[in-house]
Amino acid sequence: MHEKLHIYPPGVYIVCMIQDIKKRATHRSKIIEGQFKGLVKAIEKEEYCIDILTQSLAIQQSLRSLNKLVLENHMKTHVKEGMTEGDAKTQQEIIDEMLKIYDLTNVRG
Repeated sequence: MHEKLHIYPPGVYIVCMIQDIKKRATHRSKIIEGQFKGLVKAIEKEEYCIDILTQSLAIQQSLRSLNKLVLENHMKTHVKEGMTEGDAKTQQEIIDEMLKIYDLTNVRG
């Protein structure tokens, strides 16, 4: 399991998501939920493997889209504030945090 990546203790740093991004991320999450339910049904019904794989890949693409929205929000809020108002230690922690996310996205399976 991966360690927590956030540098702020719970309750110390509270910024709401940008409302437009929150709305889009919530919508995307609901789409993913529906896609996943469809995938489970396809597996249970033993549908054609290529159809199952196609649905799985569509879910993965939707997750990438969701991740992009969350990353956009993080950069426009936490990163922007930390890099402009934080001290050198905070700035380095933000850089390290972003590099950990980068590493997670480049894991070879």
